Amino acid sequence: MAVTLINPTGLPEIDAYRQVSVATGSKLVFIAGQVSWDAEGVTVGEGDLAAQVEQCYLNVGLALAGAGGSFGDVAKLTVHVVDWTPDKMPLLLEGIGRAAARLGVTPVPPATLLGVAALDVPEHLVEVEATAVID
Repeated sequence: MAVTLINPTGLPEIDAYRQVSVATGSKLVFIAGQVSWDAEGVTVGEGDLAAQVEQCYLNVGLALAGAGGSFGDVAKLTVHVVDWTPDKMPLLLEGIGRAAARLGVTPVPPATLLGVAALDVPEHLVEVEATAVID
């Protein structure tokens, strides 16, 4: 793998992600923000944040595979959640956990969580984008 994930001494250890990724590969892959659409463009999990998070991560996995990579190659994730409040964290983590189990991975690269007013389609509650580095 071209990406090594670390928690440097002096920074807090967070279960959901690592503080730093060190990338040494030669191919950069930028995954557009993935929403909870299935292959036909139908929203999966309307009104269900955990289900939508799961589908977003599955879509990121498909995009990575299409570029010849996997979650092990992800250097950075950005997650946009509509009307974010801290009480939504359990649903976010549930969706990530379900996607991780289905993908057989532990997606813990550095991540940024942003609360947003809205996304492209009113039914979408979350969008996940990724940057990966592949050997």
